[in-house]
Amino acid sequence: MRTSTVRHSASALALLSATALAGQVLAQEAEPGAILTPERVFSSPSLNGPVARGVSLSPDGELVAFLRSREDDVSVQDLWAVPVDGGEPFKLIDARALVPDAGELSEAEKARRERMRISARGVVEYAWDQQGRYILAPLEGDIFLAERDGGAVRRLTETEADEIDAKVSPDGNYVSWVRDQDLVVYNLATGREMAVTTDGEGLITWATAEFIAQEEMDRDTGYWWSPDERHIALQRTDESTVDIIPRLDISGGGATVIEQRYPRAGRPNALVDLYVADIETGERVKVDLGDNPDIYLARVAWSSDGETLYVQRQSRDQKTLDLMVVDPATGQSRVILTQTSDAWVGLTHNFRPLPDGRFIWSSEENGWRHLYLYDRDGTLIRPITTGNYAVKSLDGLNPATGDVFFTASMRDGEEYPIEQQLFRASLNETMTPVEVTPRGGWWSASVNARGTAYVGNYTDLQTPPQSALYRIDGTRVRWIEENRLDESHPFWPYLSRRQTPTFGTLQSHGETLVWQMTTPPGFDPSKTYPVVMQVYGGPSGGGVKVGWQPATSQLLTEAGYIVFRLDNRGEGERSARFKQALYLKMGQPEIEDQVLAANYLRSLPYVDDDRIAIMGWSYGGFMSLMALTEPEMGLAAAISGAPPTEWGLYDTHYTERYMSTPELNPEGYAASDAIPRLENMTGRLLLMHGMADDNVIFENTTRVLDALQVRSLPFETMLYPGQRHGIRGNERGLHQWRTYLDFLDRTIGSRSPAAQD
Repeated sequence: MRTSTVRHSASALALLSATALAGQVLAQEAEPGAILTPERVFSSPSLNGPVARGVSLSPDGELVAFLRSREDDVSVQDLWAVPVDGGEPFKLIDARALVPDAGELSEAEKARRERMRISARGVVEYAWDQQGRYILAPLEGDIFLAERDGGAVRRLTETEADEIDAKVSPDGNYVSWVRDQDLVVYNLATGREMAVTTDGEGLITWATAEFIAQEEMDRDTGYWWSPDERHIALQRTDESTVDIIPRLDISGGGATVIEQRYPRAGRPNALVDLYVADIETGERVKVDLGDNPDIYLARVAWSSDGETLYVQRQSRDQKTLDLMVVDPATGQSRVILTQTSDAWVGLTHNFRPLPDGRFIWSSEENGWRHLYLYDRDGTLIRPITTGNYAVKSLDGLNPATGDVFFTASMRDGEEYPIEQQLFRASLNETMTPVEVTPRGGWWSASVNARGTAYVGNYTDLQTPPQSALYRIDGTRVRWIEENRLDESHPFWPYLSRRQTPTFGTLQSHGETLVWQMTTPPGFDPSKTYPVVMQVYGGPSGGGVKVGWQPATSQLLTEAGYIVFRLDNRGEGERSARFKQALYLKMGQPEIEDQVLAANYLRSLPYVDDDRIAIMGWSYGGFMSLMALTEPEMGLAAAISGAPPTEWGLYDTHYTERYMSTPELNPEGYAASDAIPRLENMTGRLLLMHGMADDNVIFENTTRVLDALQVRSLPFETMLYPGQRHGIRGNERGLHQWRTYLDFLDRTIGSRSPAAQD
């Protein structure tokens, strides 16, 4: 029996009603202008304007570096820098000048970039040394080093093999990278390479995060320099235990069978060991990770003095997370702190060793993720933050004052999910957090090592993404990319037809769900409109926020659709209870909440009850299939992109975190399988997938194609040769959205049967 009700929350989220009213007025007062088209959205220059990505402050605080897309090709990035004290931005590394003809990336680098969700070419990542003398930038498989003084760019490698995961050592004496599954260290003074490992081949790989770590654990590296440059901790991965899942990599030029090592739920993982290599002696010791090899190497970090290695070890069922201290000379280890949960213990990047041996770590064992200060032996000293909100990230520390900086979605000590700010707390006392950035939008920040300044990235409903350098008191020092929305901005011709979203809340099982809605230009509440529900729905999603909306949403409103999005239970960085609502039953509470949203939409006089569709990709594709086959949703159409259609086909770390194993939770797995539900489809289906997807394997879609055909159920399909989990490039993106709009027009739009009645 459903216990959800449709009403607005009386909490701090009630402030949304004022925002909603303001949004309605702005939408009605908008003057007509240029109509945005798919052709313009997927062309250069980007409608988002000059957005700086990967912004970082040099260690000495004098220079800010960032990545910027080229105006002549938004898919290629260059490395730029701007002086803090004044002066114009200048280009440090011109990707096209150094590598005019970008070649084909290796399969390993393609996979790594897919895991990191990198779709651009050119300079896609970079790193400073700790003195700020150099910036290291991998570029199309080779390594380049830009010198701070003079701006000279030095090419360190020019090989047929790709050098990946390149780093500058802490004192800037070495550069390291992985080549052909082995770790290499390059001496900048002598120009000589030294092989740290030499036996990486076949199923043995050194210093590279395994598939599971990259895709699901937010760990993109497999090696870590000690602060004194004496040691490197590095992992060894043996994939011989992992099942081979033959995967057809289908491109426009044919098909290749990839013997992919893919650890499906309930099946064996790769064997991961950790070693410490001594750079001076060449010796290597194995770290004692315990007697059980079936664990996850979650996080690795060095103490400030390099005398201790910290390792976070996660149990296979993810209900236990141990913090271990390791002697790098012997590899001996001991557990000093353990976190547990009846559902799962989430991984973060919130561990921070302090110079005096104490450390900061976060936990959500009290129901909300908060920061805590511990003594060197793991004894709790005090909470740093408390309250009914979740700390999303630990962003910086001022060692001199003890100030701690973190990001959260919170107002006056209570969660406020649609906004995000930077806050200040203290190591010295548990205090009410102080707002560093103002309310009213969505902030992310990178605080410098001294805790005296930060690079702030900001957006709101009327402001495209902009970035600036700020003093820690919030005073802006200078713009990095102001991205002013004026007559020179690429989006300016379409601004007057941009509709401002309205926000609101629904209640479900004692939880407050947030939603946003955007109406078409010229919206008339006395008429009825079709609705497109955009959905992700899965863990760590959360798309409802006070931020610049994607141009593709405007394509939908220009086509005459109301665009609606609800963050259901399980979605977003909120309380443990909110997230764990889907534990062992993915696809059930999320769909229940989306039914609640559909019923709310039908309660609005300007919504056409018979013309509601849903669209989503990945977990959102799964949600779209589940929603179309839920009679209570009553949908006219659904677009399902790259959907996991049977969770037993997906990987271990993600699936078992939320669903346990197929053997231990057969009912949950059966209930989330799309195929038995297909007879319940309430409307038309468009199924889409990349034909080289190595994340949500193409089999997830082919099994549904087969089942629909066996049942003689009509549907539509669009497949993308050569594309992996995401559809990359302007040309294919344009095709994708033309396909979306055509399908929606025929099912709920002006060409749909309902529109002709």
